[in-house]
Amino acid sequence: MDVRVGVRVEGIVQGVGFRPFVHGLATGLGLSGLVGNDAGGVFIEVEGAPDSVGRFLDALRTHPPRLAAVDRVTTRDLDPRGDDGFTIVDSVAAAPAEGRAAVSWDAATCEDCLRELRDPADRRYRYPFLNCTACGPRYTIVTDVPYDRPNTTMAGFAMCGPCAAEYADPADRRFHAQPVCCPACGPSLTLLPHSPPPDDPVAAARALLEDGAVLAVKGLGGYHLAVRAADEAAVAALRARKHREEKPFAVMVPDMAAARALCVVDDAEEALLTGPRRPIVLARRRPGAPLAEAVAPGNATLGLMLPYTPLHHLLVTEPLVMTSGNASDEPIAHRDDDALKQLDGIADAFLVHDRPIHTRADDSVVRVFRGRPLPVRRSRGYAPEPVPIPDGPPVLACGAELKNTFCLAGGGRAFVSPHIGDLENYETLRAYEEGIAHFRRLFAITPELLAYDPHPEYLSTKYALDQDLPAVAVQHHHAHIASCLADNGVSGPVIGVAFDGTGFGTDGTLWGGEFLVAGLRGFERAGHLEPVPMPGGAAAIREPWRMAAAYGVPDDLPVARRPEWDTVTAMARRRVNAPLTSSMGRLFDAVAAVLGIRDRVHYEGQAAAELEQRADPSERAAYRASVHGGTAFTVAGSDLLDAAVADLRAGVPVPLIAARFHNGVAALIVDAATRLRDTTGLGTVALSGGVFQNMLLLDRAVAGLTAAGFEVLTHHNVPPNDGGLSLGQAAVATARSLPT
Repeated sequence: MDVRVGVRVEGIVQGVGFRPFVHGLATGLGLSGLVGNDAGGVFIEVEGAPDSVGRFLDALRTHPPRLAAVDRVTTRDLDPRGDDGFTIVDSVAAAPAEGRAAVSWDAATCEDCLRELRDPADRRYRYPFLNCTACGPRYTIVTDVPYDRPNTTMAGFAMCGPCAAEYADPADRRFHAQPVCCPACGPSLTLLPHSPPPDDPVAAARALLEDGAVLAVKGLGGYHLAVRAADEAAVAALRARKHREEKPFAVMVPDMAAARALCVVDDAEEALLTGPRRPIVLARRRPGAPLAEAVAPGNATLGLMLPYTPLHHLLVTEPLVMTSGNASDEPIAHRDDDALKQLDGIADAFLVHDRPIHTRADDSVVRVFRGRPLPVRRSRGYAPEPVPIPDGPPVLACGAELKNTFCLAGGGRAFVSPHIGDLENYETLRAYEEGIAHFRRLFAITPELLAYDPHPEYLSTKYALDQDLPAVAVQHHHAHIASCLADNGVSGPVIGVAFDGTGFGTDGTLWGGEFLVAGLRGFERAGHLEPVPMPGGAAAIREPWRMAAAYGVPDDLPVARRPEWDTVTAMARRRVNAPLTSSMGRLFDAVAAVLGIRDRVHYEGQAAAELEQRADPSERAAYRASVHGGTAFTVAGSDLLDAAVADLRAGVPVPLIAARFHNGVAALIVDAATRLRDTTGLGTVALSGGVFQNMLLLDRAVAGLTAAGFEVLTHHNVPPNDGGLSLGQAAVATARSLPT
């Protein structure tokens, strides 16, 4: 006897070809019924032989479409109706009680579409906006759910007859591909200013690039600024106009052959570069790579990405710098009027199109650690894919000041926003507020609780405290460890090692070299790096030599040959405008300054990054740091610096000193964790904070901890830096709201 089952599928199941997949699966098994979208996901009614229905349900869970992510499949028994065939029904706009569907991330152009793009006989030959259910824009164009064309920025483009036929055919790979279009009915390109308009805007744009122009290109989640990566004058002009002195530019290459000509790329890095998410991948630069020196001055790594839209595939025939289209310290421009205004004076020309970008999304940046992704910036291609956390009341976590993201959590899912940037000006704050409003609407989550960083001057904190909702302060480094716990699906307690630049501590000082005993609900500060003054406060972040003075290095070293040295040393000694900090990031700065690597930075973390790159990875010797105290211990970071000074005076090469320092930091992590295991019995260590973007340190720390018998948790879904902080805040607020 036949059975009929009602099915609800939740997760990322809209805009990913799920309904045609269900249709094909059901008809292949001889089942009847229906499938449709609503605001909560996909609803299905399936009828047929019990064993066939069972195979259908199993395939839903285990073999969904490539871009789908199935969170839950729930079923209920229905009375058989004897339907004739399986149909795809119209979407239902009303949201069910169980919540909204997740929206898919934007996916890179698939191989089927690329074949059409390159086929002169195809009607979409060289069309910059072709796509199908397996690829193309999703999150950046959606305005509401369910994910149907009227709820996207394609609503204004009426489909022509051939496109409408593909859209309506369940057997076609463009069935209900919401951005489906062609040259007859879809968006078009324009090159500005250019009169008369060129017949081929892409060819005209490439000619401008070859002449050394700076080109603004409207992409998927915003505008890029592009120049030829081999053109020294063009790259220098872009740096000068954008006021970006030394921070490396990312480079888009046409294919993997071009990528390998610039960098040493391993299998895991290649998988990321060629996969559907297409982040910028930080890879080891080849000596003598054919690039302008100004692309990534003094850097041993290079940010590589491959084309991820048809427009990129047409435009990028050689390596191009592709950097965010914004003025310094502003969010990436995504609205046309704003871009033309903000980038005027930076770009010589604009390659634009008339498909609106509803939500900005900068390029994601990823490193590979032991074969797994380690996000540095999580945005396009990843957001807003949710991270599972315990179910609790709806929470808005407001994030930090630098590398800001926010997180909206509810129903056991945490939606971390795309990278927003540093909340230091009105434009970024406006982007932040607009993003929160969009997430609330898109995921139908109305927060009942706020989580925020207790630093009183963070704009995200001020935003939280201005809302008329209960609010939970989550200490900065506890949020880092909680982020790592949530990233790994565990609740703790663990030994947490939180190393970063600075964060507001519960004692009013600036923390950053912390050993915590922590779970999601709370933490204990079990140990920390010895506090030292930060002479000049924020000035010490911009000028690492000040931290060398604060640590009291001898004044006969080259770093001390500055007219301000005595004044800054006195500031540190007298604690005048010199707040105390336990920051590991500031210790890295001091060592970089003493070794003559960097005494003034032009972007966050520059000194530490260059110290890492100068280190000899074959060196295994390590400096040792003493530990003082009992249950609340301090680690003498000055011991590491003193050892580095002694080696410098003895003529030891800088690469060996840099490596011994890194190895010493890894050793002190193992020593402190072992000390805490002896007192707490805990055998798991979570590593978080921006310092753990350092691959050499992370590798040595994980190796040492593993050899000592620890289980080690690192990040793989959200960054260890402040970009992942909002997830930790949400996880802590949720845990504290639940019964003990």
